[in-house]
Amino acid sequence: MRKLVSILLTAVLAVACSEALPPEQQAAEAALSYYNRLLEGYPDGFMAGRDGFDSLAPDYRQQLVNATEQYLADMKEQHGGVKGVSISNNVGRSDATLRVTYAFLLLSFCDSTQEEICVPMVERNGQWLMK
Repeated sequence: MRKLVSILLTAVLAVACSEALPPEQQAAEAALSYYNRLLEGYPDGFMAGRDGFDSLAPDYRQQLVNATEQYLADMKEQHGGVKGVSISNNVGRSDATLRVTYAFLLLSFCDSTQEEICVPMVERNGQWLMK
């Protein structure tokens, strides 16, 4: 009887510990990783996190990468640059109709200001991508 109780308790603990993160948290962590790539100086890595980016024409992809680099240059001019990015305390939201999950990130600028942004995310083949 003790062995049965021990086995059941172990099984319950294993199921409880292996519970996956909610989709909103998964989407937020994926968005955070893409924005960190951008801040580390890899705009290609950031853009690779966009849904459908790999199917775009090479010239158009390069234009998007250039626009992303320009965004960083603008933030440097306006705020001294982006110091860091984190997941906001606001809870992400899922829209089942559009099949989009909205992740909220907090951009911290070098001039000590912050901006909360909303990043629409979609799940494709188990991977979260920016819409």
